[in-house]
Amino acid sequence: MIKYILAAVILWAPAIAHAQQAGHMHSPNMKHGVFGVTKGKPLAVRPMEPGQGAFAAIQEIVSILDANPNTDWSNVDIEALRRHLIDMNNVTMRARAAATPIKNSVRYAVAGTGPVRESIRRMVVAHAATMSGVNGMTIVAEDHPEGATMTVTVADPADLPMLKGLGFIGIMTLGMHHQEHHLMIAAGRAPHH
Repeated sequence: MIKYILAAVILWAPAIAHAQQAGHMHSPNMKHGVFGVTKGKPLAVRPMEPGQGAFAAIQEIVSILDANPNTDWSNVDIEALRRHLIDMNNVTMRARAAATPIKNSVRYAVAGTGPVRESIRRMVVAHAATMSGVNGMTIVAEDHPEGATMTVTVADPADLPMLKGLGFIGIMTLGMHHQEHHLMIAAGRAPHH
């Protein structure tokens, strides 16, 4: 019985602590109740999702900058981060990519129109500059009339199935560098924007 009581205390403590600090207002007519409590009863689950991925990425970066007492707010540019996230969305959701196998390589022709084409050019060229040499891959990118091409060459032919499996967008995700890049953009230190 003691272990159940202890587990309940551990699970409820964050909600109770937050409830004691809650009660902020968005506008004079929109007041929230105490967080973590509804109809006088504590909630079992605390909502965590902000509802939209780009908003969550911006919120994460703003929280990091706000928590850092050394943040130079005169250089912060959250709007630049928002524009970058628009580029990411355009490339991820709206670009067309066609793969052509070449010896020890795959060449991706990435195409779109209007703003999508411009997003492709910014993202693909920047990704190649950042990630070439990582994981034994050589990545070369260049603009073309409909967007950009990206040629990925592996040192070991045994890695070619990985390129096929990842496809263009999977290769764009390699390296987990995007999160740090978001912080650099927001802080006004973007290396290639």
